[in-house]
Amino acid sequence: MLSHYYTVKGYGEHEIIIQKSRFICYSQRATTEEEAISFIQQIKKKHHDANHNCSAYLIGEHDNIQKANDDGEPTGTAGVPMLEVLKKKNLKDTVVVVTRYFGGIKLGGGGLIRAYGKSVSEGLQVAGIVERKLMRVMHTKIDYTWLGKVENEIRSSTYLLKEIHYLNDVEVEAYVEEEKKQSFLEWMTELTNGKSEISEGDVTYLEERVEI
Repeated sequence: MLSHYYTVKGYGEHEIIIQKSRFICYSQRATTEEEAISFIQQIKKKHHDANHNCSAYLIGEHDNIQKANDDGEPTGTAGVPMLEVLKKKNLKDTVVVVTRYFGGIKLGGGGLIRAYGKSVSEGLQVAGIVERKLMRVMHTKIDYTWLGKVENEIRSSTYLLKEIHYLNDVEVEAYVEEEKKQSFLEWMTELTNGKSEISEGDVTYLEERVEI
């Protein structure tokens, strides 16, 4: 699993007009090729009367699945520039579809490349891009006398407080970046003078909106 990566926040829709042609960008997160294809088919069905429904997607930790489709536009003028935008922004698990309604003015090869690229760039900005960080849930079991200090220190640190369980002892859960779990263990042990029981929990991704 990657320690962190960027992807689209979720579903997005954004329309621009270029030389009287309508370009509508749809974006969505897709973790499998099947999900990407399904999304593309949904948009094609929704806009079955459009001149073109061009698409591109990147799937997998190492971008091992990459596809671009010009859907009738001149070869290399739609799907590829759309895919290039995804690559330039270092996105993963992302699918985009740009629906075009022809406005009567031909844009030429260069014009189409710029138009489809711009549509995707603006569309992703509207949908939002997030950074997903791999986090380990660290469990710290302490006596109630340590609760105030431990809670305050975690809240003022770079770690994220997840939850506090009030049992016979107190169990404090915190999100810690996977590569920082040893540092957390040493920090918490010192903080509690060794009077804490620390264990590793589940691994999960946390998301944060970013501007790219």
